[in-house]
Amino acid sequence: MQRVAIVGLGRVGSRFLQALLARSSRGIEIVAVAELQATPGRAQAEAAGIAVLGLPELLARAADIDIVFDLSGQTSVRQALRQGLARGGNSRTVIAPESVAQFVWAMMSADELPQVHADVGY
Repeated sequence: MQRVAIVGLGRVGSRFLQALLARSSRGIEIVAVAELQATPGRAQAEAAGIAVLGLPELLARAADIDIVFDLSGQTSVRQALRQGLARGGNSRTVIAPESVAQFVWAMMSADELPQVHADVGY
């Protein structure tokens, strides 16, 4: 079982969440999401009973998360994730940037995941 979290539930993150929820029986458990805005993805997460957290709260629970998909499109968020994991001594949780999400999406779907963010790198 892979325990994942998604940071950012805008156009990209909302579609990614929906696809992962459809595959939850395949060994994927979405344990938390982080989204401050009232997006369709946030509403979907709440309806599915997934914890909607702020970034500090998500980092506090990171020891129970295998992969964090950062779909925020913000360099500052990725930096905060890295620093928060390092501060907590967590070298196990993987931060998967949008390029990894695009790869996973290509393996799951014939549709394309929206590409609305500038390339912020790893």
